This record gives sequence, C-alpha cells and structure tokens, in this order.
Amino acid sequence: MATTTAAPANAVHLAGRVSGGPTERELPSGDVLVQLRVVVPRPAARGRSAVGSRQRVDTIDVTCWSARSRRAALRLADGAGVEVTGALRRRFFRTGAGAASRYDVEATSVREVSLE
Repeated sequence: MATTTAAPANAVHLAGRVSGGPTERELPSGDVLVQLRVVVPRPAARGRSAVGSRQRVDTIDVTCWSARSRRAALRLADGAGVEVTGALRRRFFRTGAGAASRYDVEATSVREVSLE
C-alpha cells in the first residue's frame, strides 16, 4: 500500500440555507460577532451508511468575527441560500453545570447564493 502525504488543514466549505436569521452580539470585551445557523441537506445514504441515523440534514453553527463576514451575514434572511468558507473551531465556556464546549465554523467568507 502506497503512503500519501498531506499537509495539515482545517478548511470548511458549506452551502445550505440560513435557519432563523443571523444575530449580532457584543461580548463583554467589546468585540462584536454575528452568529447564524446553516442547514445543509445530507446526501441520500446507500449501503452500510444507510443503516442507523435517519437524520436528513445537518444544522451547523457559524460565527462571523471579521467586519466583512459580519456585514454579509447580517444581510441574510431566514431561508436564504448561503455559502460559507472558514475553519472548524472548538469553543470552551462555563455553564452552571461546569465547563462545556461546542464546535462551530469560524467564517472567513459568507455570501448569498441560489441553491439548486
């Protein structure tokens, strides 16, 4: 078996629909961010992968930190087609029950698109 090489990468590309519209938040630090959810349909499962989950979509949280991505996200309406590029991030925070974490996509670009 031949060994292939790959450079480490953390790149995400999503195309789906906005769910619920974007929300803008100001953090205690004064930083402003925009968050939105993108719903992406899963391809029809075949063979072994068809067994198990009947989930038909993935709902993915997206966070926009740059001024450009925030402006683009705020123009999106609920149900709009959207294309997002960025990186997967794991966020850590505290809750009443203790430490917790979640994954989201940190967007570097956001644009409205027509979906097929």
